Amino acid sequence: MIVRSKAPFRLGLAGGGTDVSPYSDKYGGAILNATVNLYAHTTLIPRTDGKIIIRATDLGKEIILDTTDEIKIDGELDLQKGVYNRIVKTFSKKALSFELTTKMDVPSGSGLGTSSTLVVSILGAFIEWLKLDLTDYEIARLAYSIEREDLQMAGGKQDQYAAVFGGINFLEFGANNEVLVHPLDINTDLVNELEVNLLLFYTKTSRESSKIIQIQAENVQNKQSKPINAMHLLKEQAFAMKQALIEGDLKAIGQILNTSWHHKKMMADGISNQVIDGIYNTAMQAGAVGGKISGAGGGGFMIFYVNDPDRTAVIDQLHTFNGEVKHFEFCFAGLTTWTVH
Repeated sequence: MIVRSKAPFRLGLAGGGTDVSPYSDKYGGAILNATVNLYAHTTLIPRTDGKIIIRATDLGKEIILDTTDEIKIDGELDLQKGVYNRIVKTFSKKALSFELTTKMDVPSGSGLGTSSTLVVSILGAFIEWLKLDLTDYEIARLAYSIEREDLQMAGGKQDQYAAVFGGINFLEFGANNEVLVHPLDINTDLVNELEVNLLLFYTKTSRESSKIIQIQAENVQNKQSKPINAMHLLKEQAFAMKQALIEGDLKAIGQILNTSWHHKKMMADGISNQVIDGIYNTAMQAGAVGGKISGAGGGGFMIFYVNDPDRTAVIDQLHTFNGEVKHFEFCFAGLTTWTVH
């Protein structure tokens, strides 16, 4: 028996950062994101020899150990270990023997919600194997709990829900980790035109998002007015993006991205840098209407809204940087699991 799962990565289009506590707890957050056809993949093969084999083919890492009801978290493949530990503790109540292989279509730390999406994908494989009866909300909450509580990794709440639900969603965040997912029913022609006009650029730099997120959280805790006001304005842009998509107002989308980027940079130090600013300014001068970094900032993927006639010119200018334009399409299926006998 072979169990497989995949979960899609997301583009954060507006409101990013307002899903992070304590801001979301105190003020409520809102984000608009969309999943794309880039995935975190998991393959799980049950074993009967009392061994656990965990490998990440994209990282070239593998660990082999005797089965146990709790694997030590030591900095190596901790996401995989964390999911297993919670599955045993909450569901199986006994040690399991298996071979677990993961790989991602984009590098870790690239701003598309990689760690959270990988956790969702791994969870999906165990849920499929053990035939656990969990709703989408329960899976997303469980993924969040493993990453933020069990593994103590700093971050927000949007990525887990995007990976589980899939599609273009408006998400609201409240106190006590409350999350509401509102799928947007957008005209197919508009979705297709968005794919034409949105340009995804990988800067070929990665960053540790947790450091930026910790600074962001501290700014709220310390009642820093400039970062807090920036988050308020970012949240407003999420509502504006929702309205633009519902009404089919393509012209507004690039402007919202541009406004959001200027607000986002005020949330915390490290969100932008000289390289990112250079890429952004070059794209805008070449004809982009707006853009932003995807994720916490500091590196990874950038998104630009470019009207079709200017697309070639913008791509030509971006190629002067050490980066890569990545083709994508929106996907509307979230976490997907299956078994091959």
